[in-house]
Amino acid sequence: MDEKRVAIVGAGISGLLACKYAAAKGFTPVVFEEQDKVGGLWNHTLESTTLQVPKQLYEFSDFPWPSSVKELLPHNTQLTQYLQSYAQKFQLLQYVNFNSTVIDVDYVGESEEEMNCWGGDGKAFRSKRKWILKVSHSGDHGSIKEYEAEFLVLCIGKFSGLPNIPEFAPGYGSDAFSGKVMHSMDLAKMENAAAAKLIKGKRVVVIGSGKSAVDIAYECANLNGRDNPCTMVQRRIHWMIPHDAQPWGLSFSFLFFTRFAELMLHKPGQGSLFTAATILLTPLPNFYDRVEDGSILMKKSKSFTFCKEGVILEGEAVPLQADVVIFATGYKGKEKLKNMFASPTFQNYIYGSPNSIVPLYRQMIHPRIPQLAVIGYTESLSCLFTFEMRCKWLSHFLDGEFRLPNIREMEKEMEGWEKYMKRYAGKGRSCIGGVPIWYNDQLCRDIGSAPKRKNGFISELFQPYGPPDYHHL
Repeated sequence: MDEKRVAIVGAGISGLLACKYAAAKGFTPVVFEEQDKVGGLWNHTLESTTLQVPKQLYEFSDFPWPSSVKELLPHNTQLTQYLQSYAQKFQLLQYVNFNSTVIDVDYVGESEEEMNCWGGDGKAFRSKRKWILKVSHSGDHGSIKEYEAEFLVLCIGKFSGLPNIPEFAPGYGSDAFSGKVMHSMDLAKMENAAAAKLIKGKRVVVIGSGKSAVDIAYECANLNGRDNPCTMVQRRIHWMIPHDAQPWGLSFSFLFFTRFAELMLHKPGQGSLFTAATILLTPLPNFYDRVEDGSILMKKSKSFTFCKEGVILEGEAVPLQADVVIFATGYKGKEKLKNMFASPTFQNYIYGSPNSIVPLYRQMIHPRIPQLAVIGYTESLSCLFTFEMRCKWLSHFLDGEFRLPNIREMEKEMEGWEKYMKRYAGKGRSCIGGVPIWYNDQLCRDIGSAPKRKNGFISELFQPYGPPDYHHL
């Protein structure tokens, strides 16, 4: 009998889900996690960090939040406890190798020409073909060992690892600045007390306008107030929606997670009479209060340079004085994913072009890299919800319940997503955005389940969809 070993890289949310659903199908997954606990990037957050979406949209379909958590947007410590409880409930820790860093992965057993065909039959497993994982175990004196698996699941995310830091002309970069420069990743890794000491009483400039930038600015405002206001520098203005906002008296689940809402949205590969503006959801409590009281200042600038006193924004002659400059400019997620592969051919496949998204069918499968799935890279408004749907789909695929279409069909679908994401999510950004139900419909059809999960026409059209709707998938 051919072996069907499943290896999973990462024990964050997507890694735990991949492990849980693979085990539920009778596989014995082996998980490699570089940290000493589960939770991924949620183990390294600022003190003020909370969920971005209401907890009922960010929960496992078969493991609700405990009744003791009353907050609409739980604190990061509550979320890490929730993830740990999930791992214990479903006995997932037995599969995880902690303090284990995967250096690279390589696919062996056939010629390079044969590699990119998924066997021609669209099945998850192929005889005599396997992945070799080179793993460094820090708890074993840094020893490096090799492991074999017939199927590999990469759950390494994209918001960690390789920071994205702008490049500057000689003499205009951080070396010209007399203060401290760091990336938000480094700040998040610090203990709360150490991070507070670094910020307290300092003039802080935050470069960026995403969730990390907002969290850092809010943290600085709490510590320094108007005496030393934090300045956010952003290239373009985003709509940031307060967590308690309810347009027309409706919660945002009715605006983003109903079939009626999606009727007005353009879908990948489809025409439409309507389009929708993209919105950055950053529901941090009291953020606008800090802006109004002067604790947070916001400036728009397409570019800037460093000087001894701080930074000089485009079109301004007077420097913006600073003691600390923090880049909240994201990560090089594609580079991180590319670097996992030992094969230059696979590196080129997974990277695509510089301005493209990571080319994945169903946002999981590369048509030319066999026996591999990538979970947790493409974003959504509720990542946990989306990751669980993908892991359910993957478990059915691993169990042989359906097959992939041919390469031509998969690449055609990917082209539609590429155009959609460039138009609505931004250049190079992978996000299913405002069409989560439409996307889930495709996954349901693949595995032979009914995409419509509600009872009755009215409920199907107007009731918000959430994790419980897919509990028995």
